Amino acid sequence: SAAMITGVSAADIATTYNDSCGACHDSGALNAIKKGDSAKWQQLIKAKGMPALVKSVKNGMIQMPAGGLCNSCSDDDYRQLIDYMSK
Repeated sequence: SAAMITGVSAADIATTYNDSCGACHDSGALNAIKKGDSAKWQQLIKAKGMPALVKSVKNGMIQMPAGGLCNSCSDDDYRQLIDYMSK
């Protein structure tokens, strides 16, 4: 929810998502968990933990470039984006 987002507005997170994460997470391209697939996101968050997920985004993964196409995102931005995608 927007109440959980601090520092950056909900609109800014949505814009950042659309400009970066959405390229794969809207369609599920390259096995990306789709935005809004709450069950899969919650399973991943529970299994790995948010700090490990943020680290994975920053370092990149086989199918995801480092930073997830957001070169200006902070760790907090990544946390907010993961939370945004999980809703």
